[in-house]
Amino acid sequence: MDGTMVDNMMAHHEAWQRKLSSLGMDMELEQVRREIHGVNEEILLRLFGDRFNDEERQYHAQDKEAEYRRGFQEQLQLIDGLSDFLEEAWEAELPMGIGTAAPEENVDFVLDNLELRDYFATVKHAGDVTKGKPDPEIYQLVAAGLGIPVKDCVIFEDSPTGAEAAHNAGSPVIVVTTTHKPAEFSHLPNVLAYIEDFNALKYDIR
Repeated sequence: MDGTMVDNMMAHHEAWQRKLSSLGMDMELEQVRREIHGVNEEILLRLFGDRFNDEERQYHAQDKEAEYRRGFQEQLQLIDGLSDFLEEAWEAELPMGIGTAAPEENVDFVLDNLELRDYFATVKHAGDVTKGKPDPEIYQLVAAGLGIPVKDCVIFEDSPTGAEAAHNAGSPVIVVTTTHKPAEFSHLPNVLAYIEDFNALKYDIR
């Protein structure tokens, strides 16, 4: 969802940068872009070890996301071409689902504000998994919800970690280059294509 449906990753990076600074860890924005990905609680555990207990990690994770939503509210919009792509896929009766490392509040923020919920037969978020990407759990859950073998699903991703999760699930991936450059995915054999937005795919499903 993040970086594939809405071009919001810079807003996430900036929210993380502010959050980490408030916790005493200064990090350049480019370093945040490269290194901060996945489930928030896992990120905080990786960066701070046992400095925080589970309850404190959850608080800081939720606070970072609230900061992101406040900062991104006025910029919230779909990536170019996605509205038409979703409508055509819906009319073609192609089953669609969402698997995201975002918390449920962020999923609601996007799907409800942009009125997208009816397009998706199943939605899985950070609260539904025990392991973050590159573990394939999130995509296995989405595929199960769709009633389709995960290897038969085409996954849209914007990050190498997410594309690796798709690879670990046995699924092909289309990379949306909102956040990372194609060279950052060169080690992954499951990439079908790179797209800047969804205009290039608008007619492929007719």
